Amino acid sequence: MLYTICIIAILIASICLILAVLVQSPKSGMAANFGASNQVMGVRETANFLEKFTWTMAIAIVVLSLVATLSMDSGAVATSNESLSKDANAVMEMTQEAPTMPQAVPAPAETEPAAGEAAAESPAAK
Repeated sequence: MLYTICIIAILIASICLILAVLVQSPKSGMAANFGASNQVMGVRETANFLEKFTWTMAIAIVVLSLVATLSMDSGAVATSNESLSKDANAVMEMTQEAPTMPQAVPAPAETEPAAGEAAAESPAAK
């Protein structure tokens, strides 16, 4: 039960975090040239609030993730671990039983040309 509540709270905090990041004005780049407009009508306090809210949501997600991990049902975790080990064993068996690729046959060695042909073909001999 606690696990489900934590997951729902993580989802809500994640959505709030996404919205808070999207609402914030960028602090660098081309939009930084228009920074004077941020000081009109108390926007500065809104930016401070959004930054604090962003950090609060990020910390809440981390804490809720830890609580959700600790509150997992041990029976469900054991069942999941058993099925994972069965799957891992099945994959290992498939890779061991798979036929190997045939090795490439080396090309037959070329015969050496006669002495007269080698002298005619090599530029150093001229």
